[in-house]
Amino acid sequence: MDLPLSDPLHVKRVLEAALLSSVEPLPIADLRKLFDEEIAADVLRRVLEELRTDWAEKGVELANVASGWRFQVRPDYQKYLDRLNPQRPPKYSRAVLETLAIIAYRQPVTRGDIEDIRGVVVSSGILKALEARGWIDEVGHREVPGRPALYSTTRMFLDDLNLRSLDELPPLEDLGALVESEPVTDQIEHLEHAETAILPVAGEEPGSAPPAEHERRLDTA
Repeated sequence: MDLPLSDPLHVKRVLEAALLSSVEPLPIADLRKLFDEEIAADVLRRVLEELRTDWAEKGVELANVASGWRFQVRPDYQKYLDRLNPQRPPKYSRAVLETLAIIAYRQPVTRGDIEDIRGVVVSSGILKALEARGWIDEVGHREVPGRPALYSTTRMFLDDLNLRSLDELPPLEDLGALVESEPVTDQIEHLEHAETAILPVAGEEPGSAPPAEHERRLDTA
């Protein structure tokens, strides 16, 4: 018999079971479906915060990221798990990091915008690699001749950086270090890193492009 509101501990245990068994972050809307009786979103958030406190001293933590709530290994313990499945950390070229930073801080942007800021031609391989990694996506087209594609970052990008929204993006100078570190897993059952592609270093040639739309401040000095 389901007694969610009369038994807060029961609610907590159901949430814990659902989150531990899920390979993806679960949003509040999905967590509410766990119960026959309707539970307000703010009530669930309070219970989730209590659950996060319950796990505060353990090797696994409950985190709130862009896609929802998930259990993940604490960074301090990941190095020990790496011994079970040794793998080279992902390496990203300067071109990749600069391209990703421009998209993250000025989105939505076109390939031409990125080239205008960087001062060099952007290889299509860089954009395709970032799309394959799940960090950027095509979100539309700019209504100018040629209708170039507009790119923005994805929820997966925020999830891998352990962020809930773009407002939580770190200072620009710190983004490279965060991206170069292997992301904490969002698959608690495997207790290993999320699959990470090594992005290619693409050749570059001088070039120019139309000016960008400045939605966010970016220091290009």
